[in-house]
Amino acid sequence: METRAIIMTGRGGPEVLEAASIALDWPKAGSALVRLECAGVNPADVYFRTMGPYVGEARGCVLGHDGAGIIEAVGAGVERVAPGDAVAFCFGGIGGAPGTYAEYAVVPEFALVKIPKGLGFGQAAALPLVMITTFEALIERARIAEGERVLIHAGAGGTGHIAVQLARLRGGRVAATVSTGAKTKFVEALGCERPILYRDEDFVEAVKRWSAGRGVDVAFDNVGGETARRTLSVMAPYGRFASIMGVPSDTEAFDAYVGNLTIINVMMLTPLWRGLTDRVRQQAAMVGQGLAWLADGTLRLHISASYPLGAAAEAHRRLEAGGVMGKIVLTMDR
Repeated sequence: METRAIIMTGRGGPEVLEAASIALDWPKAGSALVRLECAGVNPADVYFRTMGPYVGEARGCVLGHDGAGIIEAVGAGVERVAPGDAVAFCFGGIGGAPGTYAEYAVVPEFALVKIPKGLGFGQAAALPLVMITTFEALIERARIAEGERVLIHAGAGGTGHIAVQLARLRGGRVAATVSTGAKTKFVEALGCERPILYRDEDFVEAVKRWSAGRGVDVAFDNVGGETARRTLSVMAPYGRFASIMGVPSDTEAFDAYVGNLTIINVMMLTPLWRGLTDRVRQQAAMVGQGLAWLADGTLRLHISASYPLGAAAEAHRRLEAGGVMGKIVLTMDR
């Protein structure tokens, strides 16, 4: 079977994304054929477009991890989902098997989650990757407890605005770095107690004042670099520092060492890359919980912009320009 998709012609800028017809491995036992309605656009897609995929060659690679749509057909042995079901998932986009920048996707049954009634495909497609990332970082591994102080960097971004809400759901008191006054209001509406306009005030000093000099119990690093290194200096003793950007080098003051900090790396695509099927199942359960929270209003997901599939390059340019609040999605322009 063939499908229309957006492929990479090689590594590079948004201009390497082009429409093409590709072959899908279908029929396939244990998997379903999903007619995609929407796909999420994430910074990880920009990384793979620029640096190349984890698996195989850049040329011909179909990006996109998040997807939502309707099951068209199921392969042998599939029992939990059926044709006509509305589903969401996080699978593919790292090279090898095509990702979600396509009109159809072949997805293993264990990665699929049914979408609750009343929830739109855009919301369902935008959630999976950021839900898995923040759930793993803050709930599963950092284990935020009631009353703990939590610092979220880039709190108005796609991952950040979900992180703010999950921290609040666990009873955390949240401070979040943002770049504009509009984003200050945005994160406050999500439950952030202390927005920090990092362009106007030093976030280290702001956190010290907010915590009366004690520091934060949990920090979520969504920026990396010098921001991550400076964050180590405002961690409370025995704090938990979770990063999706890689472990920062400790400062000359040995803040991580002296503070007995727990350093948590979160790279939620590892299970896809390493073929950790059981872990992908667990991640699907996280997505299921997130969809339920979206459906009942416990969680809010903000979609900043929507582009047709054929304008994927424009979506990448918008994401790379910065300043996006929430998520960007692609819709299938059939």
